[in-house]
Amino acid sequence: MKYIIVGLGSFGASLAVKLTEQGNEVIGIDTSMDKVDNYKERISHTICMDATDEFTVSGLPLKDTDMVVIAIGENKGANIMATALFKNSQVKRLISRAIDGLHEKVLHAIGVDEIVHPEEESAERWAKKLCLKGVVDSFELSDNFSIVEVNVPTRFDGKSIKEINIRETYNLLVLTTITNKEEKTIIGKTRTVIKVKGVAGPNDILNKNDILVVYGANKDIKQFLKDD
Repeated sequence: MKYIIVGLGSFGASLAVKLTEQGNEVIGIDTSMDKVDNYKERISHTICMDATDEFTVSGLPLKDTDMVVIAIGENKGANIMATALFKNSQVKRLISRAIDGLHEKVLHAIGVDEIVHPEEESAERWAKKLCLKGVVDSFELSDNFSIVEVNVPTRFDGKSIKEINIRETYNLLVLTTITNKEEKTIIGKTRTVIKVKGVAGPNDILNKNDILVVYGANKDIKQFLKDD
């Protein structure tokens, strides 16, 4: 997919780098030449430009872009202006970052497709990681349901998904598994490669070093982790 990320602060740059690493084509935009230079080797394309300037924005490949993310956080005025400009350009999908309640209301009025609160969402993930033993990462779907990445409990080592009986015992659904493998680069250095195995099957064998991606109610996830 093709993305445009406007604003290469902590959130925007991290998002652009991760999307690039996953094989997507990403254009990262910022008014700071230092930030553009800093990420030019890690993001598909980086451009130093003012995303609130209509003439400059019109030169971007908007028709070929699947999604635009306005990640500007330090300047609400620039965020709103850039959001309105890309909205008027009728991009396929527009996501914008909200700083506070009033800012979110303005973005809703503009007609943004989705609004992101990176600070709040990050805090929720960290709260879950710190409070629940074994949680690697999490994604809140609602107040009651989540998708979480958890370390495979040692009691499941060498067993198949069917054998661990997680659906019947905990009412949780295993979506996939993730492995971390050490590989040597062409220059002899070792790097960790993350491999997602795809949709989980009943006969997939678990390893104690794997990560389980499970979906279910927060109360059931807590009970599952508590029993480890």
